[in-house]
Amino acid sequence: MRAMQLTLLKGGQLVVEGQLLTADLAIVNERILGYGADLAPPPEFNQFDTVDVSGLTILPGLVDVHVHLREPGAEHKEDFLSGTRAALAGCVTTVFGMPNTTPTITTRTSLDQAIVLADEKAVCDFGLYVGGTQDNADEAASLSDAVGLKLYIGSSTGDLLVDQFEAQIAHFMATPLDRIIAVHAEDEAAVRHYAKQGQRRPPICAKLSTAYLLTLAEQTGRHLHICHVTTRDELTLIRQAKERGVRVTCEVSPHHLWLNTQDEQRLGPYGRCNPPLRDEPDRTGLWEHLDGVDLIATDHAPHTRAEKESGTPPAGIPGLETMLPLLLTAVTEGRMSLADVVSFTATRPAHLFNLPDKGSIRPNKHADLTLVDLNETWTLSDDGLETRCGWTPFAGMDVTGRVKQVWLRGQCVYREGSVVAEPGYGQRVQQGQAG
Repeated sequence: MRAMQLTLLKGGQLVVEGQLLTADLAIVNERILGYGADLAPPPEFNQFDTVDVSGLTILPGLVDVHVHLREPGAEHKEDFLSGTRAALAGCVTTVFGMPNTTPTITTRTSLDQAIVLADEKAVCDFGLYVGGTQDNADEAASLSDAVGLKLYIGSSTGDLLVDQFEAQIAHFMATPLDRIIAVHAEDEAAVRHYAKQGQRRPPICAKLSTAYLLTLAEQTGRHLHICHVTTRDELTLIRQAKERGVRVTCEVSPHHLWLNTQDEQRLGPYGRCNPPLRDEPDRTGLWEHLDGVDLIATDHAPHTRAEKESGTPPAGIPGLETMLPLLLTAVTEGRMSLADVVSFTATRPAHLFNLPDKGSIRPNKHADLTLVDLNETWTLSDDGLETRCGWTPFAGMDVTGRVKQVWLRGQCVYREGSVVAEPGYGQRVQQGQAG
């Protein structure tokens, strides 16, 4: 039996239930024991560790439900080790890996093989999606240890594409009512039509697909989760569907909140992503309608510089290490509250995907913690990134708020710029009823 280990984090500010409290935090082994002012160790603990965290603000560890870790098949640009190291450097303690790998994660065998690789390498906790194909609806629905189903209604990186109604409705009908169907919502026929005219995925592609998918969700009663929403009109459609009782949630990504089509012109291939960056009215529209957004997720999608500078640059932007600094800067600027950041990136994703151990600072939850200095101003850079691709479109941007420590299940796994967790420390998440 494991010995009981007590750790007291003394003097920090905790974000608890949307409030900022100055309190000590007690951790026993992997879990939070409690918090309070001038907290004393319980009498049964003769020995304990004390960590002075005064001056730091403690948030829950972030849960990023949209991450491309590229393994298996594209380890030259990311793998389970480098990607989860990048996650910890960005205060993300749980990641959900996407299935558009090589081979794709679409069967019992391929899911098991990916889990083995992640078990060996991951330094943060993880879950994996199963991908939908034209003919795997029943098998995908049976894989209860996947965190959800990912459907590509529009094409993107990889060869997962389900653009025929028969296969789409089969997946919606086969998926259990308590599981999430996460969808890349771009109408493939529209994508191809506009490509012939020299236009790359204009907003109508996303709007058509979103309206269509909301109808499928309404018809079947399934829980639809729309990934990387990019336009004001999509959020309007989603809000109206929620008001009708449709089971739908959505996410936005930091690059769509911070960058627009002018940035894409400036960045060249480094600003290329699917769906594309939008014009300024849609970018600002996302900010104006954040109350209709459920989650913020990175859609971390690394590609090497050589790939980006090739004649056919792939779509994708890395984001694990820059999401929290950007959001904390938005707090400093008054664009959102610290409680909003916690809700969008920790509490809601943990609740939505039924992770009872994650997402908030409460007794008996996993001690997944983010310790930040809210006042430190610094400049984002390509130097020192953990992601194997080694670049960020936000290089040169000044931000306020810097990570100092990250704790995962009661252990400090990132400290003052260095990941200290060993490969294999990460665990596959256990889903259940949200706490």
